[in-house]
Amino acid sequence: MSHPGRFGLALVAVLAAGCATPGGVQAPAAQSVVVDSCGKQLSFAGTPQRVVTLDQNSTETLLALGLQDRMAGTANVKTKVAPRFADAYAKIPVLSPKVLTSEPLRAANPDVVVASFKELFTADRAGTRDELETLGVPTFVSAVNCPDGTTAPFDRLFRDYENFGRIFGIQDRANQLAADQRAAVAEVQAVKRDPVKVVWVYSVFKGVPYVAGRDSMPSQMSKIAGAVNVFDDMAQEWPEVSWEEVARRDPDVVVVGDLSERGNPGDKAAEKLAMMREHPAVSQLKALRENKVIELPGIEMDPSVRTVDALKVFGAKLDEIAGRG
Repeated sequence: MSHPGRFGLALVAVLAAGCATPGGVQAPAAQSVVVDSCGKQLSFAGTPQRVVTLDQNSTETLLALGLQDRMAGTANVKTKVAPRFADAYAKIPVLSPKVLTSEPLRAANPDVVVASFKELFTADRAGTRDELETLGVPTFVSAVNCPDGTTAPFDRLFRDYENFGRIFGIQDRANQLAADQRAAVAEVQAVKRDPVKVVWVYSVFKGVPYVAGRDSMPSQMSKIAGAVNVFDDMAQEWPEVSWEEVARRDPDVVVVGDLSERGNPGDKAAEKLAMMREHPAVSQLKALRENKVIELPGIEMDPSVRTVDALKVFGAKLDEIAGRG
């Protein structure tokens, strides 16, 4: 196993290299950058040069910000990366195709670790955030995964971009990405639609559906597009429910996430729809009988730079269903 102390040594080496001039004279230290991330205050005395991402969502977000040259590794890819990121992604070491554990993470010598979900920082996974902090490695968790009770998910996602801009010294690029996506959200929101009830089915495990609850990104996508998420009364991101409860809430539109390349039973959108059409109660839904179904990449239902793509498709499909497309 790699010696834990190498984390702190790697960070010191990177920061020292950033402060030295070619003649060996120490240049004045850059002003520290401090950001809050999901309950922790992160301080950066220099610009990180070796970032490791723990999931596909954070990987694609950093690629959209042009940070591929600073990415020392990635992991946990659920599906193919978006075509626009494919060339850059091909140059990044894949430390694990599944959830990353501490040994390969330490071997990569990161000076910051980024994840969309705090659940990836556990003792049996990448290590806890406190453990990594004691080794001199800050851990960034998406603000979307840490609801504050006042700020909407898209706003917290855009805050991530702006924080990355500060951490990596690319403020203009990050601010532009946030501005572009805010404009896309506003464009979907500007269309006046008759309110419809929507259920978002993300995955099915052992025959049991997991749907979008109040804390999920799809809940806000529903509001932006003028729809109502039928499970908004559940204060979770992806609660487990029953098919009978889905039928009882009688959604006007069914949104199904496709995770075909993840490879688990029930991951394909077609498999989920087949289960619904065979279920005695759900098969009777008017939404299914009239094929008012929207299929979206499951990866885009979680917070990432691609979520706004799902929002645009969702709004356009609602318009088609309403006869405006």
